Amino acid sequence: MQTATLKVRIWVMATAIALTAQTLMAIDVKVDFDKAFDFKGVRTWGWNPEVRGYVKMARTPDDDPDAMQKRAEPIIVSAVEAEMAKRSVKFTSDTPDVLVTYYLLLTLGTNAQTIGQFLPSVTQWGVPPFLASTQSIEMVNHGSLVLDFTSKKDVIWRGVAQANIKVDTDVKRREALIREAIRDLVRRFPPRT
Repeated sequence: MQTATLKVRIWVMATAIALTAQTLMAIDVKVDFDKAFDFKGVRTWGWNPEVRGYVKMARTPDDDPDAMQKRAEPIIVSAVEAEMAKRSVKFTSDTPDVLVTYYLLLTLGTNAQTIGQFLPSVTQWGVPPFLASTQSIEMVNHGSLVLDFTSKKDVIWRGVAQANIKVDTDVKRREALIREAIRDLVRRFPPRT
């Protein structure tokens, strides 16, 4: 009886570790900044007064970036404002030290494997030459969220969060991915120099 319980506990722990690792690897975050800029002087931030952000799409001929921006911008703006409120930098609309602009880039990616793809193209292996036919194909939406912090029109900090999003992912999970990406990005601002 104890052996069965122990096996169940081990299985549950292994599953939890696998799911945690899968969640942690879902979003790839990269940050770069101007090493010559003094981030200690940054006390306030604000949105770019010209435009808060841009949405660029390259998935289908029928993509509508404006419609996507109307859906995504409120989520992005509220998430950035919520996460920045946790930082030592305060929001202001009157001449902030840094301006923030976002870029949401959406593309479609494929991954295909063909029969015989990993075999050498010689007959010494005992496998006759054959036409390659698709064995598996995977279609994913690829999304990148870029946050630019600028000072005097120069980009001083840029964070990029990338994720593959399954085509059938529901709206709530997509929103959660955006919020998670912004949380992971903003916690790296200002950089420790």
